[in-house]
Amino acid sequence: MDDVATAHEGQTAGPAGEEAVRRDQHGLAMIGAYPDFANPDLVETMPLTARTLIDIGCGGGAIGAAYLRRNPRARMLGVDIDPGSIEVARTRLTEAAVCDVQTEAFPFDLSEGVDCLVYGDVLEHLADPWAVLARHVEVLNPDGTVLVCFPNVEHWSITYRLLKGSFDYEDAGLLDRTHLRWFTPRTMGAALERAGLTVCDVRPRPVDPTEAARFVEAMGPALGALGIDTGDYLNRAAPIQFVWRAKKQPRPRLVLGATMLPPVGGVSDARVIEPVRAMATDASLLTSIRPESELTPIFEGGAQVAVLHRPLLLGEPGLARVRELIRRGYVVVSEFDDHPGFLEARGVSQADLLTFTAVHAVQTSTEALAAVLCGFNPEIAVFPNAVAELPTPVNFADPERMTLFFGALNREEDWAPYMPVLNEVLRAVGARLAVTVVHDRGFFDALDTTEKTFVPTCDYPTYRGLLAQSEISFMPLQDTVFNQAKSDLKFLEASAARVVSLCSPVVYEASVREGETGLLFRSPDHLRMQLLRLLAYPDAARRLAEAARAEVSAGRMLAYQVRARTDWYHALWARREELTEALRARVPALFA
Repeated sequence: MDDVATAHEGQTAGPAGEEAVRRDQHGLAMIGAYPDFANPDLVETMPLTARTLIDIGCGGGAIGAAYLRRNPRARMLGVDIDPGSIEVARTRLTEAAVCDVQTEAFPFDLSEGVDCLVYGDVLEHLADPWAVLARHVEVLNPDGTVLVCFPNVEHWSITYRLLKGSFDYEDAGLLDRTHLRWFTPRTMGAALERAGLTVCDVRPRPVDPTEAARFVEAMGPALGALGIDTGDYLNRAAPIQFVWRAKKQPRPRLVLGATMLPPVGGVSDARVIEPVRAMATDASLLTSIRPESELTPIFEGGAQVAVLHRPLLLGEPGLARVRELIRRGYVVVSEFDDHPGFLEARGVSQADLLTFTAVHAVQTSTEALAAVLCGFNPEIAVFPNAVAELPTPVNFADPERMTLFFGALNREEDWAPYMPVLNEVLRAVGARLAVTVVHDRGFFDALDTTEKTFVPTCDYPTYRGLLAQSEISFMPLQDTVFNQAKSDLKFLEASAARVVSLCSPVVYEASVREGETGLLFRSPDHLRMQLLRLLAYPDAARRLAEAARAEVSAGRMLAYQVRARTDWYHALWARREELTEALRARVPALFA
């Protein structure tokens, strides 16, 4: 039951539940009395390591459906008292059932326990939410998490209505007439502790902070007379809702601070933004992405790991950077996903390069890179690139026309040998094959067709959106030492969006099952044959793409790495003295 909806994600029901979905006067999808809405602040905090979750008051299952796009392996359960809502939820969730949690137990097999309980604007509707919480916590696994989103009774608009004498119940929102209980952040925290939980954090959901600030400014004299600090009151009165996270037995807290290069070509997104976003769902981690100069201690003596994205550490300036982070109490990790040989090609001497040696540990994307980097530093972790979320497929709408997508940086040596054959096919099939090119103007200009579109270098969401509107992704890589160390990220991006990968065997042969999850080409003539095959049999092309998407869903999601990543960071911190001594022996000048 989402009392307050500030956005709408366009969730759609399956055929069995379509009749239960309607539109209100503002065009929002409604199921029963509430919006069919996935609260993003709840979805973002649902732990991606969870195996079994229950959404209490799930409505049509929008929150669970959004979560399953991030963690498809999960068992997502939902209960609600409205049969119409459950009819829709059953098309979206693993299981859904009509259940009054005030009087009934969960109607599921919970023999393996529950990892996360989600209360999205539900507890305020219950006569005794404290008793319900206490009963539900009994099925929570030891490492389990409870998430609660609740309307804020301290919101300025409620005070304003009281002052005006217009405190009247409404059909939805803060003054929903079905609300039986009211909470502030303090009283909700007390309720969670009363249920035997340890509170981890609380996040505000502000709406229209300008109006809140105007109200507090107008109330300034009265607040001053009452001895109430206006800044503190604004923090309490501006959020329309709060989201609490609490755990049954929390792990020790760990601060993870990451730096990031400018997000060009999706590298920063894939290696920093999305992994940090995924790990932020672990309530034991405090994560942030910020400039290196702003990586300052949060807890004195607390566990802290700094992950530097592709740092160029050279000579004394490089040593000074790492030295300062160590002084601040950090274990320092270098995140690097390219062959270091490209630095030599740019005039960087290995004798001066400290990127891999002058840090406690290194994380990278492939085993091939790890084999190279372990020559610099034995502390290596491989976290393969993975997909953060499965987008809803939008392609294969017209069987008479396909779009070939090409988006890459600095790849002319890779695509040039195939351009004559590609143009031959384009001339032969005409309007049946369009081409979308991102970034590479040389590739675009070399195409001998009018059915082409060029998009300059763009942000990652735009890139993925353009890819998702295509049917074929062209991925040529020549057999070079540099390319052999690259990851299969482009195959993952294409497969997640249900796009067929048409690629070289270099890198992709290890990921693509030929003729099952994509097509490989080993020569220009082979490319011609494979491309014409896709154009001639669009249904077969779609089946390839769907099989690849299913494979990514089953094994290549970021959700499946969160535990390994967080365990590694905790282990680094536990071994920090040992790692620092090894670092001292490897780079004595760092401690001079």
